[in-house]
Amino acid sequence: MKRIIIHWTAGRYSPSAVEKNYYHFLVDKDGNIHKGNFAPEDNLVCTKGHYAAHTGGGNTGAIGVAMCAMCGFKSKSLIGDYPITRKQFEAAMKLCAELALKYNIPVNSATVMSHYEFGIKNPQTSSAGKIDVTYIPPYPWVDKNEAGSFMRSKIKWYMSKAKEV
Repeated sequence: MKRIIIHWTAGRYSPSAVEKNYYHFLVDKDGNIHKGNFAPEDNLVCTKGHYAAHTGGGNTGAIGVAMCAMCGFKSKSLIGDYPITRKQFEAAMKLCAELALKYNIPVNSATVMSHYEFGIKNPQTSSAGKIDVTYIPPYPWVDKNEAGSFMRSKIKWYMSKAKEV
């Protein structure tokens, strides 16, 4: 595995059967981790119907981690009824740290990113224009263009805590 791509599902607080087909791991509002229908290794070679298709144009070698939230999101002032919770966000960042350690993925902007960042870097893909993750409700001061950096900082912090144990 060579990278981790972080998403929100644009759904409700629990993973649906459909969402489990698209992400390797889903984090519910209480911070519980749910496995998707495909293992990360299924994305080493992407064969139609046999991998988690979470990032258009960027699935090969990529682990998809999604927070089950943000149904109804339109903007910072219209976030819908399912905003990402602090517990959920922190659990997702901790999970990403564990995955980065397990798969020896360095944490930088080329290897750990939001779906939004992937779309910016790859405008020729169907990921262009995706908005996840551009807003982090528990940390509303984080600008959409800094959300990826903020998440990477959190992941690195969790990695440092894991190495202390």
